[in-house]
Amino acid sequence: MDARGVLDLLDLTLLDHDASEADLDMLCQKANEYRPAAICVFAEHVAYVKSCLDEGIPVAAVAAGFPIGERDPSAASEAIRAAVQVGADEIDCVLEPREAANFPGESELAMLIAMREASAGCVLKVIIETPLLDERSMRASARMTLAAGADFVKSCTGKRGECSNEAAEILAFEVMRHGITMGSRPGVKLSGGISTLRDVYRLLELVNSEDPSIKGPERLRIGASSLLDELIG
Repeated sequence: MDARGVLDLLDLTLLDHDASEADLDMLCQKANEYRPAAICVFAEHVAYVKSCLDEGIPVAAVAAGFPIGERDPSAASEAIRAAVQVGADEIDCVLEPREAANFPGESELAMLIAMREASAGCVLKVIIETPLLDERSMRASARMTLAAGADFVKSCTGKRGECSNEAAEILAFEVMRHGITMGSRPGVKLSGGISTLRDVYRLLELVNSEDPSIKGPERLRIGASSLLDELIG
């Protein structure tokens, strides 16, 4: 895959509650020039960046807590609906882990259902924070997330650890498994500690080894804005 192919998968991100209009303008200028898969910002910045972007560039809103996810499904639902109302095309949410033998359980399912219902009509990407999970919890969280109707299962925020090789393989396998079982085509978003093209190629090779059909921005995303300079250099 060449640099253009990676750009097509990139969620260009600026997650800073204090970002100025000048900061957001610069982000949008880069997006308009290089056409990433989406722009990812906090919900309060969605309306502004929508007004600055060329047509056809989706805006993903991070809502309901980041990097610590919301625990209350009602509060999460309210935050997501607010982001949708101001124009978000996609929603990124954290499914907050618990240190408990029954994780993920009924409370996580309730949260996922609330996320899916509130984001109806938008692409929903759920972050399961794989660096904080063992293999069983990782697989169970991915399966529950996909069963609840999420469009993407995302490795992590990058704030509490990096996307490991194991996580990339597990998420790709679970997406493949769900697709075969349910006849759907969900996706994987890889994020956390991806700083070079070498990192991208390593992780994409692992994903493709599990399921070669996971490709293109409809099914595969990369959260690694620091890559942009290398991609366009």
